[in-house]
Amino acid sequence: MSSPKVLFGFHAVGVRLKTAPQSIIEIYYEATRRDARMRQFLDRAREAGARLIEADSVRIAKLAGSHGHQGVAARVEPVAQITSLDELLENLEESGIASPLLLVLDGVTDPHNLGACLRVADGAGAHAVIAPKDHASGINATVAKVASGAAETVPYFMVTNLARTLNELKERNIWIIGTSGDAPQSIYQADLKGPVALVLGAEGDGIRQLTRKTCDALVSIPMKGAVESLNVSVASGICLYEALRQRGG
Repeated sequence: MSSPKVLFGFHAVGVRLKTAPQSIIEIYYEATRRDARMRQFLDRAREAGARLIEADSVRIAKLAGSHGHQGVAARVEPVAQITSLDELLENLEESGIASPLLLVLDGVTDPHNLGACLRVADGAGAHAVIAPKDHASGINATVAKVASGAAETVPYFMVTNLARTLNELKERNIWIIGTSGDAPQSIYQADLKGPVALVLGAEGDGIRQLTRKTCDALVSIPMKGAVESLNVSVASGICLYEALRQRGG
């Protein structure tokens, strides 16, 4: 078993309380903070049976390795993670989920953007986020903080060859839909109710040429103003929530 790690901030610790409370060893909280948010958090922690330890801000900052802890940090045991995309898809099939919803990020290297995309993916119920190893950001403290707990809940797979992975998804009858500003069809005209992987690129550059060629279809997001493109996390939100809307979510 891996050694315990530390989560900090209301969102990150709150998500672990919700999804795997048994993995929490202890929660340190700033005793001088008595506002409503802290009271509600402590009530949830007590309901979950978590061990609570009073601490001052300096001790919590030292434990978290950050001053942005909001007065809360937790030592937790690692939770078993799905290790491969194949394992995830097989689990979904066994669970009777016939229409996976995947987000593919091609060339998103900024950790703030990745964190925001993970948060959107969690909110929209996407089953995984996929990115190429050589053109992507890994999960680090910044990603986890921006993701507000979603880095713990949304499987994130970094693959060696994105085009090959997309072709493997096609073999599983997953439709690959890329986004491009020059696509004649809009996201609102596409059928997103079936198994689908939505492919988005970095702001400005868009998806790479080989990735574009691998897609089954290309769609655009209508742009009515002066700017030419949206931040990738905003674009991800538009696409994923349109899929959720079509699926009756």
